[in-house]
Formats: sequence, structure tokens, C-alpha cells
Amino acid sequence: MSAKLSTHLLDTASGCPAAGVRIEVYRDGEQIADVITNADRRCDGPLLAGDEMFDGPCEIHFHLGAYFTARGIESPFLNVVPVHFQLCADRSFHVPLVASPWSYSTYRGS
Repeated sequence: MSAKLSTHLLDTASGCPAAGVRIEVYRDGEQIADVITNADRRCDGPLLAGDEMFDGPCEIHFHLGAYFTARGIESPFLNVVPVHFQLCADRSFHVPLVASPWSYSTYRGS
């Protein structure tokens, strides 16, 4: 199985999956992926896989402000949450985000 980068997003304010969140992936300031989470809070496929993987700094941008505004939260504190990490081309990475309109947490999942 080839290496891949994946994510999922949980809305802790409502206790449900965060569907419809735009997620962008950047390498050296250049956007290399742009997806929307599905009803199960995941993307329909990996953010990156196989030959798309690389060694070096990577950023995932989670567009939470638009998501929470659409759910009726007026002026959410968070807008776009960037997660910066070091990617390795030969390893799989799962980078989940657990978020509310006011806070978030991330970790390297399995």
C-alpha cells in the first residue's frame, strides 16, 4: 500500500461530523489539493497519495468560519485554521481536527 495523507473533522460544539468543510493542502505556499468533507466528516479520498506525497513542510487549511456561520453561529472566533507539519513521502499521515467555533485540537492519527 502506498503512502497517503488523510484527515477527518469533528464538530465538538454539536457533537456531529463536520460535513461541507473546505480543506486545502499547501506545499511551499502553492495549493496542491482542495476538497470538501463529506457527510461522514471525511474526504472522498486521500488528500494526497502515492507520487503526490513528498518530504518536507506541509500545510492543511481547514475553513471553519464558513462552516460554523452556515450552522448559525454568529461571528465564530475561528476562520481558517492552518496546521503545519512535516510530511514524509514514504509514510502515511492522518491529521484529524477536532473543533468548535472557539477552539481546536489536532494530532497525528493512525
